[in-house]
Amino acid sequence: MNRDWPDVLGGLALAGIGGLALGWALGHYDLGTLRQMGPGFFPAVLGGLLLGLGLIVALPALVRPGEAPRIDLGSVAAVLGAILIFGFGLRLLGLALATAASVLVASLAAPHAGWRWRVLLALAVTAITLVVFSLGLRMTLPLWPRLP
Repeated sequence: MNRDWPDVLGGLALAGIGGLALGWALGHYDLGTLRQMGPGFFPAVLGGLLLGLGLIVALPALVRPGEAPRIDLGSVAAVLGAILIFGFGLRLLGLALATAASVLVASLAAPHAGWRWRVLLALAVTAITLVVFSLGLRMTLPLWPRLP
């Protein structure tokens, strides 16, 4: 079968996650009303939207021709490495350096060569992350490495 498998599988994954979130919210939280929303209202709406969007992506892809997906192991390694660097490096490196390092590693998966745009991207994402999580949300994450 020659279908657009990346869109089918990606849409089904989104729909599955949305369905799980919707089911969890409906089963464990009070929805409330539109006038007085309960704690389950927002997750239920987001889960329902994600379920719908996933189906909008997956269903047309079932009839659309496509190529067999090719997996670039280098790109997979770069993205997984970036996640691991951020997850394990957040406490040790702080938010700023963990974000910059993970963006630099994840950008290795991009098809474009060059280092300038990677550094600019890392600086921009780090700045946005610091503004949102430190200044906007006032989260108490370590921003810089802790010196002994």
